[in-house]
Amino acid sequence: MLTPVIMAGGTGSRLWPLSRQLRPKQFLSFTDEATMLQQTLSRLQGLNQQSPIVICNEEHRFLVAEQLRQIGGEGGRILLEPMGRNTAPAIALAAIAATQQGKDPLLLVLAADHLIQDVERFHACIEQAIPLAEQGHLVTFGVVPTHAETGYGYIHQGAELGQGFKVKCFVEKPDADTAATYLASGEYLWNSGMFLFRASRYLEELEQHQPAMLEACRAAMGDTADDLDFTRVCAQAFAKCPDDSIDYAVMEKTDKAAVVPLDARWSDIGSWSSLWDVSDKCDAGNSCHGDVLHEETRNTLVRADSRLVATVGIDDLVIIETKDAVLVAHKDKAQDVKKIVQRLKEQQRPEFVNHREVYRPWGIYDSVDNGERYQVKRITVKPGAKLSVQMHHHRAEHWIVVSGTAEVTNGENTYLVSENESTYIPIGQVHALKNPGVIPLELIEVQSGSYLGEDDIVRLKDNYGRA
Repeated sequence: MLTPVIMAGGTGSRLWPLSRQLRPKQFLSFTDEATMLQQTLSRLQGLNQQSPIVICNEEHRFLVAEQLRQIGGEGGRILLEPMGRNTAPAIALAAIAATQQGKDPLLLVLAADHLIQDVERFHACIEQAIPLAEQGHLVTFGVVPTHAETGYGYIHQGAELGQGFKVKCFVEKPDADTAATYLASGEYLWNSGMFLFRASRYLEELEQHQPAMLEACRAAMGDTADDLDFTRVCAQAFAKCPDDSIDYAVMEKTDKAAVVPLDARWSDIGSWSSLWDVSDKCDAGNSCHGDVLHEETRNTLVRADSRLVATVGIDDLVIIETKDAVLVAHKDKAQDVKKIVQRLKEQQRPEFVNHREVYRPWGIYDSVDNGERYQVKRITVKPGAKLSVQMHHHRAEHWIVVSGTAEVTNGENTYLVSENESTYIPIGQVHALKNPGVIPLELIEVQSGSYLGEDDIVRLKDNYGRA
């Protein structure tokens, strides 16, 4: 039986401004109503599998839990990485977790942000790989290339091995001429970053090639703490772990690497141009999402999230509009969006970190307007959810209920506030907000004071472990 291991870290910087540090591409919807993480989990249906292990960053834990809940995947285990250490240690944590209680399953290691359109063929390739994994091989899935791509690493396949091939070598991202040579030879596959192997075999290879990494991961998993739906590993132990990918740490060193060709309409959606490649298009080659009008426009990707976007007389562009940013880029330069993201990070701009709409475990808030001494937010609280018991040193808050009913704790008093009613929270007052109803609570919050930053929140009690 398979145990899926879903790697849900990463930032997806080349898909800015939609993908942000606190809501990267794996938690977004691009080609379907479901997010990429949800699509990854849903396409496993039909396989002989156990509940998945999802590995994610601490700051994304509530996103993962909520998205699993939405598709009925609450039985999965969520491992929290205290800090990023690349794919080899992340998979080691999952392998150690999977072998606890004497079990030793086959691990199907997948990224949370890949698109696979032919699920039936995907399942068939996994079935081809299972006998190789059961024989002790570390199997990777090599995508059959459709063009001379320079943005992927390649796998040079060797002699036939069961229903796959031995791996002759892994090669780095090539230049255009080398990629064309690879394509013409028919011997090279794109490196997908997906794997299948016995948990114990992966740990044996780590012990041989990266003993310090395995030691740090064992120590981290030897001191875990369960928190709600999550398993926290020991941060102090994990911090000592070397930073390395599974390719460098294991796959390029082992003599048991095998590859199964995958021809299932795969894409890693690594840039806006690759999204245009796999999207439905009109006769003029345009892929549009949202409120878009185009005239004399060809071969262009336009995404409008919050307002009308109109285009006239353009070709081969990417135009992405969100509530707080607009990107315009030539499709041939879509990989360079990460350079803009790096500048945003260096300048410590909020557009690097989050959207105007921010997701919290209790719901969402949207920063509608702000000025020197005020900020206006639209807040939505899920039924039954409660914000932390908290206070602020520098700001007062006015709450106006738009729909639903709010249960407000204001100092020593707790009372209900209904639609078209309001309440006031003075500076320094201990307070809390809860939605006691069965429909979402929506309210407008007006903050006023000398400092309005999110770090002016002193949490005294919290249902989500943040106090």
